[in-house]
Amino acid sequence: MKQTTHGRIVVVGAGIVGAALAYHLSGKGAHVTLIEADEIASGVTANSFAWINASHAGADPIAQLRGMAIEAYRRLETELPDLQIRWTGALSYNESAEYPASATLLSSAEVLAREPNLKNPPPCALYRAEEGALDAVQTTHALIAGARALGAQLLTQTRVTGFTTCNADVTGVETTTGAIDADLVVLAAGTGTQQLTQMLNVSLPIDASPAIFIRYKTQPGLVKGIISSPEMEIRQSADGTLLAAEDYLGEAPGNSPTNLAWRIAETIQNELHGVVSIEPQTAVVGFRPMPADGIPVVGYLPGVGGVYVCAMHPGVTLAAIVGRLASEELLDRQSSAALAPCRPERFFQNSGKVTKNAALTR
Repeated sequence: MKQTTHGRIVVVGAGIVGAALAYHLSGKGAHVTLIEADEIASGVTANSFAWINASHAGADPIAQLRGMAIEAYRRLETELPDLQIRWTGALSYNESAEYPASATLLSSAEVLAREPNLKNPPPCALYRAEEGALDAVQTTHALIAGARALGAQLLTQTRVTGFTTCNADVTGVETTTGAIDADLVVLAAGTGTQQLTQMLNVSLPIDASPAIFIRYKTQPGLVKGIISSPEMEIRQSADGTLLAAEDYLGEAPGNSPTNLAWRIAETIQNELHGVVSIEPQTAVVGFRPMPADGIPVVGYLPGVGGVYVCAMHPGVTLAAIVGRLASEELLDRQSSAALAPCRPERFFQNSGKVTKNAALTR
């Protein structure tokens, strides 16, 4: 296995996950080049509800990893003053009576105390005080600025067209602006990760899962925190913009993002006091990188030396902790138990394909 400590690392993808990786790897002394086919945060990062949500309904194979996510962001706040996270707490009232110890069960009156503009408060709701949200684009820029201050290089408008190899080890990337040598390549390109691994004759089952993200212009102060209910999933940013996330309903007539945005606007008016006017500013489809089994893919690419993969949903929630744990794994040789369920090898156990970097995945 290659020695990568303080070596040349190319990170492919300048969304929030790639930015977190670049920051943490640079902080450990690696010579990082972050390359992006378009512009910073131009993929699903730009179209994310960006709820830092450490909870999960039902069995959760990555419960340990998810449980470390909030502390990882709290730690980043102390390191990057430009990071702007709003720890507003989150109300959920579409879940069962069984709830995690971190959640508080609120009465209807307590719900109204938290969100006084609710017209139809539920009989009870779960409240998680430790959760919050961020501006994913601003956070990505802050992470990249932090990485560059530590010596990282950034190349935008630079698309990967292939890989250079020697004896089945990847030794760099070929791009539209030239070749870049590397001791290690980290793929954090969201839904583009599958296409990149296919260039190396490895197929990872990562789907592009669509979701709708809507920004509304409306009155400030309507919502204090995050509200997740059967009717709507909304929050309000510091500048008053109301943000909503919705399921993608397909291409049938009437289900376009714009049509859906106006329907949700009517729902919001029906659910909240004080909505004098509400108008969609943007309504877009974001494509989330969704592994076939729903579990993040983090680890060395099987059968290929010198390539490490980070593809996941929820990317915003997990970016900070995965960036830290992956950097410790790659540079400090500290294999993380929290990442154990995420290894790419699980998709190849019956194929005979094994990793050349198995030492760090045990």
